[in-house]
Parts: sequence; structure tokens; C-alpha cells
Amino acid sequence: MPSDGPQKRRFETTAAESTKSSTGRVILVTGTAGFVGYHCAKFFKKRGDGVLGLDNFNPYYPVGIKYDRAQDLEDSGVYTIKADLNDRSMLDHILQEYKVTHVLALAAQAGVRYATKDPASYVASNVAGFVQLLEACRFCDPQPRIVYASSSSVYGLNTVSPFSESHQVDKPASLYAATKKANEMIAHTYHHIYGLSMTGLRFFTVYGPWGRPDMFAFSATIKIHKGEALKIFQGPGGSELERDFTYIDDIVQGCVASVDRIPASTKETAHFKVYNLGNKDPVTVTYMIECLERAIGKKAIKNYVPMPPTGDVLKTSADVSLAEKELDYKPTTSLQDGINKFIAWYDAYYKDGLTKEMASYVPY
Repeated sequence: MPSDGPQKRRFETTAAESTKSSTGRVILVTGTAGFVGYHCAKFFKKRGDGVLGLDNFNPYYPVGIKYDRAQDLEDSGVYTIKADLNDRSMLDHILQEYKVTHVLALAAQAGVRYATKDPASYVASNVAGFVQLLEACRFCDPQPRIVYASSSSVYGLNTVSPFSESHQVDKPASLYAATKKANEMIAHTYHHIYGLSMTGLRFFTVYGPWGRPDMFAFSATIKIHKGEALKIFQGPGGSELERDFTYIDDIVQGCVASVDRIPASTKETAHFKVYNLGNKDPVTVTYMIECLERAIGKKAIKNYVPMPPTGDVLKTSADVSLAEKELDYKPTTSLQDGINKFIAWYDAYYKDGLTKEMASYVPY
């Protein structure tokens, strides 16, 4: 049953038990109470890796689903430490005590539009917190290998489509995008100076079971069930926003391949790479709504409005040829299939109705 916050644990998994590994890998996943971090941690643990989570349970969106993700992970043997990336002593303890070999750095202040409301939270988490993590890693011996989340938002005002890793990304359209571009530049600095092996992943609009309620697929589903109008942004001349919606299992495939293929963090072997992880099939938001309508069995009320100046871009489209070549990345989930799976999860998770917290939530 979904919750509105922390619950009494069904049983205790310790950090020591969580990091036991049959593969030689011990992976620190930051953001395990988040959407992508939850799925990746679960995959790693299932295949035998030692996995330890870290999350500050940020209240940017309802925290009940975050605690439920963390509880489900604990039931699977993954322990999540409640701590902030800026807690340097905690990072030092985790990395050295549990002999972490890889870091999958997914913790961040999420959301494009919210950055106009609370910009300092993005700098604190996405910039200062990322630097603290890399500082902790560089003092380890041996140094862990680091795969981190960037974002398709770094392409900003780029008008060349599909977006390629070779394109210039120096015109961000939001502060969130600017912090993610900063992550890439900071990662390059630590690679160059300290020999940290760094792989950045530019995620393209991820959706699926256990998703984020501030993202369109989730928030639109709630509104369709309630019979409330969906606000759909339009660009110049009534043009529609297009997104390269990518199903969570395809994203996990790319994250796992990145962790498995990143070389050791030494001056002689370390690499610096950035990859797009998308679906390579952008569609309009209206098409996404049509997929939701078919899966839910109910028509949506649509309200088309001009796009506000809060950082959204008109179109995202991923060129994934580099990830396909070097990571064997092959997204296979069609939008309708992915939406069907999301709705099946949603119906089961909320079979008794929305929690009070989720029912009153209004995405920024």
C-alpha cells in the first residue's frame, strides 16, 4: 500500500549485508529513493553486486513514493542511507568502509521549471554536492569508477536534430540544464587532474513504473482519472512540444552497460565519456496522451496553452549511435507498450486510491 512518508521497516537490512558481492563490484548508487536510482539498484543487487544506496528524501515531490521505493529496495536487500551529498564525512565513511568500486551518481535536484522558484537548491545539490562526491572519490585508494547522470536538457537552445554528443551545448535554457552541463565540465576536470574514470549519461524524458509524479506521464494519469484538464504547452505558431520519451528498462540497460564497461580510475586507464540515452523516436505530447487514453480507457480533457518562459524546450531527440556502438545500447520499448506497463503498475499501486499527499500534489 502506498504511504505518505516513512514507515516502520518490515525488517532491517544492514549496510554490511547490502554491500556483500559475488561479482567483485560494490556500487554506491546515490538517489536510490528516486526513480532511476531505484530501478538500477534493484537490477545490480539481483545479479549479485554489492549495492549501497544514499538519498536525502528531498520533498520536491511527495516523499511517500520515495520511502516506498526505498522500502521495496530494502526488501530486496539494498540498504539506503538517509544522508545528503554535502555530508562529506558520510561520503568518506561509505566509500572507504565498504570498499566501493563503482559510483552511479544519480542524486540531484530534479525539475526544469522548479529552478525558477528555488535556484539555490540546484546549486547546492547538483553542483556543490557533485563536487563533494568527486572529492571523496579522489581520496580513495583505489579510486572508484564513476557513472553520473547528465540530462538531455543540456542541449538547451540547440536547433540541430537529432541531438548528438558532438554538438555544442553552451546555451542552456534553464538553470537545471546549466547545472547538468556544469557536472560534465567538473567531471572532465577531475578526470584530467586526478585520473577519475567518468561516464556521463544524458537521459531523455524517462517514464515507467515507480516514476516521478512531476513528470508528464504520471501527472497526466492522475488528472485523467480525476477528470481534470491537461495543460499542454505550445510553441510559436501553435507548434507542439515533442519529447523522446524513454522507457525505464531501456535507461537501466544503458546505465548497467556504462557501469560494466568503464575502465579503472587511474591516470593510465581512466576515460571521460558522455552518452545520450534516449528512445530515438520523439513524439508529440498529444500522442503521449493518446497512449494514456488507450491504456486507461478514458478520454482526457486537453487545454492547449502557450509555453511559459521557465526553461522548457520545444523538442528533444536523441542520436544514440555512439551509445549503440560503445555500450551496445538498443532501446526496444515502444511508447504504447511502455505506457501500458506504467498504467498496470499505477493501477496496482493505487488500487485503493491516491494517498492524501499525492491527491493534493500540484507539480510546479
